[in-house]
Amino acid sequence: MMGAKDITGRSTTQGFAQQHGGVSDVVVKTPFYQVSCCGPVSWTSGCHSLTESTCSRLFYILLHMGASAICCLLLSKTVVERVWGKAHGIQMPSVLCAHLFGNSDCPVLSGSGAVYRVCAGTATFHLLQAVLLVRLHSPTSPRAQLHNSFWSLKLLFLLGLCTAAFCIPDEHLFPAWHYIGICGGFTFILLQLVLITAFAQSWNKNWQTGAAQDCSWFLGVLLATLGFYSMAGVGAVLLFHHYTHPDGCLLNKMLLSLHLCFCGLLSLLSIAPCIRLRQPNSGLLQASIISCYIMYLTFSALSSRPPETIIFQGQNHTLCLPGQNKMEPQIPDASVAVFSASIMYACVLFACNEASYLAQLFGPLWIIKVYKYEFQKPSVCFCCPQTVEPEDGQGSRARPADQETPPAAQVQSQHLSYSYSGFHFAFFLASLYVMVTLTNWFSYEEAELEKTFTKGSWATFWVKVASCWACVLLYLGLLLAPLLAHHSESPPP
Repeated sequence: MMGAKDITGRSTTQGFAQQHGGVSDVVVKTPFYQVSCCGPVSWTSGCHSLTESTCSRLFYILLHMGASAICCLLLSKTVVERVWGKAHGIQMPSVLCAHLFGNSDCPVLSGSGAVYRVCAGTATFHLLQAVLLVRLHSPTSPRAQLHNSFWSLKLLFLLGLCTAAFCIPDEHLFPAWHYIGICGGFTFILLQLVLITAFAQSWNKNWQTGAAQDCSWFLGVLLATLGFYSMAGVGAVLLFHHYTHPDGCLLNKMLLSLHLCFCGLLSLLSIAPCIRLRQPNSGLLQASIISCYIMYLTFSALSSRPPETIIFQGQNHTLCLPGQNKMEPQIPDASVAVFSASIMYACVLFACNEASYLAQLFGPLWIIKVYKYEFQKPSVCFCCPQTVEPEDGQGSRARPADQETPPAAQVQSQHLSYSYSGFHFAFFLASLYVMVTLTNWFSYEEAELEKTFTKGSWATFWVKVASCWACVLLYLGLLLAPLLAHHSESPPP
């Protein structure tokens, strides 16, 4: 997400720059590298990075995807009935149940209880590694091997944690773990909102810096702004078409109208003279990205709500969902909800990787420092990860221009490309977020995968609506904070 400040020196493709806010030496990559490395993983990394840091990250991502897929299978009533032939869930063998619990009242090995136990194992797995890897700055440290090695042992340890979770009775697991999951899920939502607002602000700052120097950057700002506003507008039209009906869906109509008003308000504030006086780099590009994200959150919420039923000519008719707004019997379609869930999970993976990178770049207070970062030179792809010095006060000076730049592989061997501890803590929160999302947040007792995707729940609907409103408040706070701080510091007349 963040760019680097270039320093003209002997080499045109590599150099070092001094970062503000405690961030130190950075390797400046070529423009081709900047374009190719946009995203959570760079395929242009060197061999050492590919075999250690990057491969480790890919393995943990696949591990989390596999655990999430297992949760979906265990939560699916259709899969349980067809594979195991059990209409009421998979039961633990009676002999093992009597040995572990001393009675026949044993946990069911499918449904929401199984999701809670699998996610409890994965969350504990990542939390332990996050604690063990705190304040790790070098990949050559012995502690770094906990992250990059011992794959067989770690896989066995993860399976052992999940198995141990299945041995915990329901009355001991659900009360405590449910509240832990709710808190972790909301924390991960806030993490995502910080990342999207920081992403919008960084993009806007970077390209506005270029627009002040070159007209081509101004054209890029204009096209990007029109593109995001076009996507938001088309999304709003499609939502009104598929999620509203003349005879009902009043809540959907009110919600869509309110969120469109939010988009308009934020856009006007972003170009207000009093705001731009304190934030010269604020602009419509930033507001357009937030507006587009608001429309996505609105779509995610509307696709998660239960359908509305009205009586027309003596018959019940289902409304407010795609394909069900006609006055005729309809078969529930899960394609829209699956599409929404796919986007959601892609955002989860991006958030975990981006948070770990920013934690390494800016330190533990990256949530605050990321908003204060100032660009000196525009970049086509400012989200490209860079190799940085740890924030320990050492090596904070820029390398002289006439000093030979060390090879990239040597620099990468000395410093982490992302925070290992932050990476695992983000996946700890992501495991809790996936758990409560699959089990309908507050109404987990009767959660089923088919109902989650086709019928939705009010708990999930209102959580997503609340996350949308939190995004609006967060961005509104970013716009108004400098203005309010100036008024509070100004002496009274």
